[in-house]
Amino acid sequence: MLLASGLPGLGFIAPAVAQENPAAVKVDAVRSEPLSQTVPVIGRLVARQAGAVAARIGGPIIEFRVQVGDRVAVGDVLAILDDATMRAERELAAAALAVARAQLKTRQAQTALALQELKRLEGLKKSAAFSQARFEDVRQQVAIAEAGAREAEASVTAARAEIRLADINLEYTEIKAPYDGVISRRLSEAGAYADEGEALVNMIADQNLEVEADVPSNRLRGLTPGAKVSVMLDDGTAFNASVRAIVPSENPLTRTRAVRFVPDFREDITASASPLADEQSVTVQIPVGAPRQIVSVHKDAIIKRPGDTIVFIVIDGRAESRPITLGEAVGNRYEVLQGLAEGDRIVVRGNERLRPGTPVLIDGET
Repeated sequence: MLLASGLPGLGFIAPAVAQENPAAVKVDAVRSEPLSQTVPVIGRLVARQAGAVAARIGGPIIEFRVQVGDRVAVGDVLAILDDATMRAERELAAAALAVARAQLKTRQAQTALALQELKRLEGLKKSAAFSQARFEDVRQQVAIAEAGAREAEASVTAARAEIRLADINLEYTEIKAPYDGVISRRLSEAGAYADEGEALVNMIADQNLEVEADVPSNRLRGLTPGAKVSVMLDDGTAFNASVRAIVPSENPLTRTRAVRFVPDFREDITASASPLADEQSVTVQIPVGAPRQIVSVHKDAIIKRPGDTIVFIVIDGRAESRPITLGEAVGNRYEVLQGLAEGDRIVVRGNERLRPGTPVLIDGET
């Protein structure tokens, strides 16, 4: 800077007023958003229905109609047992029913005859020919006949039940699929004898799957019934699922509890080239805790100094430093516990050269 002097030809030069050029910066707004941190937990797809299909009655297997891997619908016949014995038992029950009905008619006729005799004697009560002893005998005969008729009616009912039981056993000679699914294993062959209750095939309802994960007990607070979580397959395909139940049984070795989720499979997942399978591994994003609303700032705005953490906030075209207190990280942002409010404009680029009070030119503004 030149100062005034006594040299000829030089006039007095006034001191220059310092004018600071605005610093070009980029800003990002402080925003309020829900915090829902998650941790990955390995889970699996499980079929809601899976297991053995057993024979309900014993008998020789004469035909198997399914192979391993076959898809079946509810009611489809899986195997057939020999029904010759069951048909003979049904014929025997039908014959017993016919005998019971004939006996019932006989008992009813005897009852009617006894009632007729009793009525005749009642008409002779005022006659000299009336015998009280005979009257009492006939009345007992009526009671015996009526009891015999009731016994015959019970025999008819029992015979009908025997026929119904024989019909049920005939139906059970056809082993049918109890639900839609896939045959995963055949446990017997045609020609073998199937005992009552013996498993013949294993089935899996692969179109009715749930997600199960063993979740650490200290991560269960955010898993309330109906809570949504994100699930990812091994190939990176993601879908949502909601909590159905938390099984109230804890593994003492791992300190985990089984949690069941109902998946929301999209059409592109169920129709994919790689069909979903029972016990297929998945990754479930478990929330650390219940979601809460936080104020967050971009990580590039944060300047750490010894014993202090600050950001530069733009106020009336100038950058002002603001000390803040940080909480948890949320992706590329940090929770702000103290120092900022929603909507504050914070410098995220160019802040390393700023000083308090520096004028700024925000990128994208004139």
